Amino acid sequence: MSIRALRSSHAIVGAPAGVTPDPSVPTTAPSFAELRDAVVLVEGDRVIAVAGGVAGDALVAQADEVIELGESVLLPGLIDLEGLVDIDHLLLDSWWGPAHEARLEWSEEYARAPREVLTPAERSTLRRYGLVQLILHGITSAMPISSEVHGAWAETHDDLLDTARTASELGIRVFLGPSYRSGVHVTRADGTPDIYWDEAKGRAAFADAERFLDTVEALADPLVTGVLVPCRVETVTDELLQRTARLSAERGVRVRVHATQGLDSEIGFLARDRGTTPLGLLERTGLLSDRLILAHGVYIDVHPEVHGEDRGDLATLAEAGVSIVHCPVTNARYAFHLERLSQYLTAGINVALGTDSFPPDLIRAIDTGVQISKAQHRDLGKGLLAEYVEAATLGGASALGRSDLGRIAVGAQADIVAFSLADFRTGAIDDPLRTLTLAGTGRDAHFSMVAGRVVMRDGEIPGLNTTQLRAEGQRIFEKLRAAYAERDALAPTHGSDPDQLFPPVFPRAECGGL
Repeated sequence: MSIRALRSSHAIVGAPAGVTPDPSVPTTAPSFAELRDAVVLVEGDRVIAVAGGVAGDALVAQADEVIELGESVLLPGLIDLEGLVDIDHLLLDSWWGPAHEARLEWSEEYARAPREVLTPAERSTLRRYGLVQLILHGITSAMPISSEVHGAWAETHDDLLDTARTASELGIRVFLGPSYRSGVHVTRADGTPDIYWDEAKGRAAFADAERFLDTVEALADPLVTGVLVPCRVETVTDELLQRTARLSAERGVRVRVHATQGLDSEIGFLARDRGTTPLGLLERTGLLSDRLILAHGVYIDVHPEVHGEDRGDLATLAEAGVSIVHCPVTNARYAFHLERLSQYLTAGINVALGTDSFPPDLIRAIDTGVQISKAQHRDLGKGLLAEYVEAATLGGASALGRSDLGRIAVGAQADIVAFSLADFRTGAIDDPLRTLTLAGTGRDAHFSMVAGRVVMRDGEIPGLNTTQLRAEGQRIFEKLRAAYAERDALAPTHGSDPDQLFPPVFPRAECGGL
């Protein structure tokens, strides 16, 4: 087995796998350290040595191959637990008000007989497009998410099997399961919101999700792990949530559920129809455990739009061992901010990061989160960059129960990404992480390795025709955009032209000019 050396001007390294402190537990000891003139030695799928300076030169001498990464910062592979594999999410729906949002939900009539907007081949291309974007932005582990708005109901077993095969081909580590739901948000003809229920479809989709766990087990692919991903909690019946909890316990698999992300659309419906809160529902259905990954985790009691004070929700989450997936960019674009990340960490809650937006750029997410935290605290000493870097690495690893991920350390999986600091536009370098966060983006990722396999080199995925994939992506996007009008409950009174649903920032001029 050959030994490879990754050599870089900077690296962010940690303690050996399995002994790094839990990032959710406050400690004065740093989780990571910065190493200059760094060398990381990889054998097979593991890191076997890390050193800098003269000691690093000695490691190079042991290598069969040296990969020179130049003026870069080596980071543990970034972990995205809301890894977007959509093409239109937030591009079309994050810049308008509630009246516009109502027109993007399904109509009641459409919900009775929905259809797949894309062909199976187009859905496969869309998933490939999304996974490629994740890799090119420095993500090495992802729990993908895609919108159900364009599907006939929910994701299928075969859709996710195709995703698993594509991910394995490309080399990204994925945690997968088809999403399932018992109901769908709709807009009535009078413009009011509601949920349309079809419990039979929900049970069939759950059966597909259970079957997928068996399929993943049969695949025996170390890059593919099966998980359970019920949709937004208010659209899943108590029965299916209880079955999810039991199956998760029996199989020891993670569950990611979207909850505490909406006021009227979630909290309001749950209070009206089921007499409980989001956390109350998760608790009574048995889902509150250390296997639960809670997407967003925004609207709990400490949030000013809920109670604005701590009434025990933080302690409930911490005691159960629940992990939160914080999505700073999506929070900013939709204007529903997490009420201070530090408050969650101090309470002992593990926090991971997600993109949940296009582009799937965790560097932008880290920067956005830091700036929002500073504004919330009104204190430049708060919103520490280290907290967000740890969330994008150690926090994700902890949520997944994988102590061998999220760190560059002896014994850890060789999941590593390099971000270039060499561009003149990057400016002067003091601390490499501050420079990357303030002046860079995920597009500065130019090398990545997953389980010891080189996945991206010189900013490209070997053998991939991105020009062709980009053209196909644009064609699919136009098809998805046009389909919104078909589902619009208010089309009879407002018209059904997609250009009316999605007007440009400024009016388009005639071809002859102004």
